[in-house]
Amino acid sequence: MPKTILVISTLDTKGPETLYLRDKLRALGLETLLMDLSMRGDGASPADICPAEVAEAGGSSLEEIHASSERSRITNITIDGASKIAKRLQAEGRTDGVIGLGGSTGSLMATEVMRALPFGVPKIMVSSTAALPGLSTRYIGTGDIALFHSVVEISGVTDLLRNVLDRAAGAVAGMAADHVASPRPARGRAVALTMLGPCEQCASAVRKALEAEGFQVIGFSAAGIGDRAMEAMIREKLFQAVVDLAPGGVGEHYFGFMRDAGPDRLESAGRLGIPQIVSTCGVNHMTPSKRNYKPEYAERRKYDLDKHRTWIRHTPEELREVAGEVARKLNKAKGPVRVVIPLRGWSSVDAPGNPSHDPDEDRVFVEELEKLLGPDIPIVEVSANMEEPPFAEEVVRTTLELLREA
Repeated sequence: MPKTILVISTLDTKGPETLYLRDKLRALGLETLLMDLSMRGDGASPADICPAEVAEAGGSSLEEIHASSERSRITNITIDGASKIAKRLQAEGRTDGVIGLGGSTGSLMATEVMRALPFGVPKIMVSSTAALPGLSTRYIGTGDIALFHSVVEISGVTDLLRNVLDRAAGAVAGMAADHVASPRPARGRAVALTMLGPCEQCASAVRKALEAEGFQVIGFSAAGIGDRAMEAMIREKLFQAVVDLAPGGVGEHYFGFMRDAGPDRLESAGRLGIPQIVSTCGVNHMTPSKRNYKPEYAERRKYDLDKHRTWIRHTPEELREVAGEVARKLNKAKGPVRVVIPLRGWSSVDAPGNPSHDPDEDRVFVEELEKLLGPDIPIVEVSANMEEPPFAEEVVRTTLELLREA
């Protein structure tokens, strides 16, 4: 059976270029479904999924969209409708990949639709604005999207643009080929693991020990984007357990700092009832952006990870607030939860001799957590720094125990 690629574009502004891409995909032996996200233009669309169908799926009509001057509102309607259609097509097995074509608005819309699709579905965005500062991160977000910078404007089917579109068509064809492995790990044998540079030794030791027991361990950098993606992939039921060494994104979201991992952080595994092993790397530090930087932060204890990143220690009151958020989230869990606390520092940043090392003050967080957690969530304390072998050994022991029980 030939593979089918969903092509997303705005044909009112990118019509000839999109049709060229569609025809190139067909010449490579692929089937196509063309989705038109146009919000303006009066002509009939040659798309398989026309703007009227997209608008209707978004709870509106093309007439309402044409009549509206609220660009943000009609854009959101179009994205919502297109996402619903794309997810339905994927669930029905009618698409094997997706490719988008656009400038800034078209890229923002198409990539939001792509992010609604599961991990592992081939996704390519051909964009003339991929290199603009700040836009590439908005396009990709937490999605496994390949961003293809066209360099030249997508305006007129020139020889240079043909070359770009030919390469993009070949890329999505290769990504959708039968020989590409399924993204789903072996059933019952996959564990998600959060990690950061300051707990890298622990994460590595945990990963190797669980791999020796036959598990696949999938790591996520818990710096705000990777842990957001992990929560989304947990909801896709890709994992049987979560080892959350670095849930600092909870406090970062609460205070609005740079490692903000979103409102759902530390909740997805609990909703599904899969085992969670939670620790504290980064929880006692914050990373405010320049616009959120208060003068008093300059007086706090801090640690420079490198010339770009500085961790600033929380106050005792802030630690209590973060503990309250962590407890609130974990108490909603439908499955087993264990909290494992290292007593001699929560990361390499907290090693003796470093300016923010303060295990006594960290007790404020632990005591508040003990007070607020439900009786079915025990706290296990280990007399070691997180980066020392005894701590990783306890995390592995606890993880295997919960997996056996589950």
